[in-house]
Amino acid sequence: MPKNENMLAVLWMLNSGVKMTAKQISEKLEINIRTVYRYIDALCASGVPIISDAGHNGGYSLLNNFIRAPLLFDMEEKKALLYASVFAKETGYPLSEALGNATSKLKMYSNQEQENILGRYLAGFEVINRRVDPSIQPILLELEQAVVNEISVEIDYLTSHEEQPKNRVIDPYGTVYWNNKWYTVAFCHLRNEIRSFRAERIVQIKRTQNQFKRPEAFSAREFFMRNLLPDLVGKDGLISLIIGGRSEALDDLCLHWFLGHHLKERTSNQAIFLIEEESIHRYVPHLLLSYGKSIQVIEPQSLKEKLVAVASELMEYYQL
Repeated sequence: MPKNENMLAVLWMLNSGVKMTAKQISEKLEINIRTVYRYIDALCASGVPIISDAGHNGGYSLLNNFIRAPLLFDMEEKKALLYASVFAKETGYPLSEALGNATSKLKMYSNQEQENILGRYLAGFEVINRRVDPSIQPILLELEQAVVNEISVEIDYLTSHEEQPKNRVIDPYGTVYWNNKWYTVAFCHLRNEIRSFRAERIVQIKRTQNQFKRPEAFSAREFFMRNLLPDLVGKDGLISLIIGGRSEALDDLCLHWFLGHHLKERTSNQAIFLIEEESIHRYVPHLLLSYGKSIQVIEPQSLKEKLVAVASELMEYYQL
């Protein structure tokens, strides 16, 4: 029997729960007792928790449930892991190759019937996402290592309002995936504050020799969402935005990442939002125009006038 098969046989013998001596193993496998000792040493070196007891009732045994606990998955767990891998790959997840290897192992340790069932599930399950530039993956890997090892990185970062990238040193606290884009939340030494940086706008990145200490219990997700959608409780300058229309269109508006955060009340034919007046006039008109006649602004009057102005500007632009 080949070496690998013998080592696997030793592993399954010990997993039976019965303590066995080297002599018993050698006799069962018909191999030299010194070879058994080498196999035991190799298994221990690879991380298998083998317990060795000396004395009259001594022998080798395996830590309870070593194989049963993390190494075997039922069909629902396998299906969930394969589905998760499809989602992760579509987001531009940087460890795509490692992810592929992991899911291949799941299939490898499934029998033919299980593999066929998993194949049928995957054939009927697909995710459509914005195409992610492959060049972002090395950047995400560098950010990941910087977060784990708490090492500052130097980046050339291009903002939306600048023509040339600006060099800065940041301490990455965490990585966030939101709305089809990857971000890192980091302390910026240039601005001397914690900020969010879009990964695809990082032109170059390199590690420094500097280390940092991430604040205890810091959540990159909470910081990101708090800055994206600040708490409006007790804030002045809020006015009601009342929109009527078709139920499907109103449902869609209420699920929008920005308007949904400001939803105050929803009835069968109306949605009421509480928003800052400046935001209503700056962002909301362009958002609502795409809904055409499926919705109608009831209040405020100033938003109706703004919608007319924006629509008129578009007409003039396309009539040129």
